Amino acid sequence: MIVLKTEQLKKHFGEVRAVDGVDLSVDKGSLTAIVGPNGAGKTTLINLISGLLMPDSGKVLFLDRDITKLPIHARARLGIGRCFQIVNLYEGLTVFDNIRIPLISSKGIGGNMISSLDAKRSVTEEAHEILGRFGLLERKNMIARDLPHGDKKILDIAVAYALNPAMLLLDEPTSGVSTFEKTKVMELTRGLIKGKGITALVVEHDMDVVSSYSDKIVVLHQGKVLAEGPPKEVMENHQVRSVFLGVEK
Repeated sequence: MIVLKTEQLKKHFGEVRAVDGVDLSVDKGSLTAIVGPNGAGKTTLINLISGLLMPDSGKVLFLDRDITKLPIHARARLGIGRCFQIVNLYEGLTVFDNIRIPLISSKGIGGNMISSLDAKRSVTEEAHEILGRFGLLERKNMIARDLPHGDKKILDIAVAYALNPAMLLLDEPTSGVSTFEKTKVMELTRGLIKGKGITALVVEHDMDVVSSYSDKIVVLHQGKVLAEGPPKEVMENHQVRSVFLGVEK
């Protein structure tokens, strides 16, 4: 089943064709990686899918629904979660509260309603469960700004996960973290995707990460799809090796 599809999606900034006729399909429960050299259009494509940018032309379809003109909050309600390259947390709040807030929001629980005590108790239990899944339960009382960078990345993904998305858009989830933390981030992400049936579209620059954890790789170059397919097939593609990896043969 195809969860996300784009048709001839275009976004130009003056003379720069950031996204230039991209056709993309993402299968349910898969982890699809978007890779390419700097300026290839990766983040612009994610911004078009999430609703942060509107396309000049083309379509974005989510679960067979045309969402091309929907704003970002409407796409989020439909089940598209987004994590940015720079983590977007409540830095002054605890790890626990960073998870609790999106849970309360998604369940529509009023902060001053006595009748919602049972619901709030349920939120607390669910927050603890999510923190446990992401390996952050022991850090639940830490202030978010004090977390190691890798754990901030994990918490950011956990916050998006707390909104119960059908699809996660992750922009450079391993940027700025150590090799050990990269493995931790991607192991957790892939495990949860496979365990919960969530679909993920990941912008990534680390080819080791891409080849190890992706079901499918899409290579962008100058706003166009240069190649796509299983990791092994794409990594052996001569055009990809020349343009992205700098290998002639």
